[in-house]
Amino acid sequence: MATLVAATSLLRQARLAQVLTLAWMCIELGVALGAGIMARSVALTAFGIDSGIELFTAAVVLRRLLQRTPSEERGELTAGERRASRLVGYGLYALILYIVVSAAASLVFQIRPNPSPAGLTLTIMALAVMALLWKWRIGLADRLGSPALSGDAACSLVCLYLAGTTLAGLLLNQLFGLWWADPIAGLALVWWIRGEANEALEAGRSLGDRIRNEVGLGGGGGS
Repeated sequence: MATLVAATSLLRQARLAQVLTLAWMCIELGVALGAGIMARSVALTAFGIDSGIELFTAAVVLRRLLQRTPSEERGELTAGERRASRLVGYGLYALILYIVVSAAASLVFQIRPNPSPAGLTLTIMALAVMALLWKWRIGLADRLGSPALSGDAACSLVCLYLAGTTLAGLLLNQLFGLWWADPIAGLALVWWIRGEANEALEAGRSLGDRIRNEVGLGGGGGS
């Protein structure tokens, strides 16, 4: 009985954490995208688009948590979660293409971004908020045995790196007039986003696919 009560409490906390994550992602999406477009900032706009993709994944995980019962055992991602994860992976690669094209155009044609106080405020807040959400959710995921929540919590860590990189580009532009720092920061985001995309595509593969792939690789190495 005590175990069931503890599991119920953990599940409620996980749902609350996911709702708060969704709320923050909505703020990030709206502010970063709007401020990025107004300031012609590649890094800030890319940060906003990534927030929109993370909003989608957070909603998928919340749906999974709402369906889960306290007595449910640890398990793998469902088929629906794997499909959603693959969509996220493809979406992130599309974002990488946007960043490369936009950053290249900004550097070639010297499209100078304007200072963005809203972007600076948002990215500073994101560093604090996402750090708290990441630590909270990764602990809950481990205690619940939820691979879906664990994967989404990892996105919060990536968001921390993205916020820090975006903030650096915005500060260099606003304080020192280094306009090229913004598109360069945008290109630097590709490193983190690529890893996030690969993880999403990997999570989207079924356990059977992964086993067959490992067996195939093992067999190929021995021949």
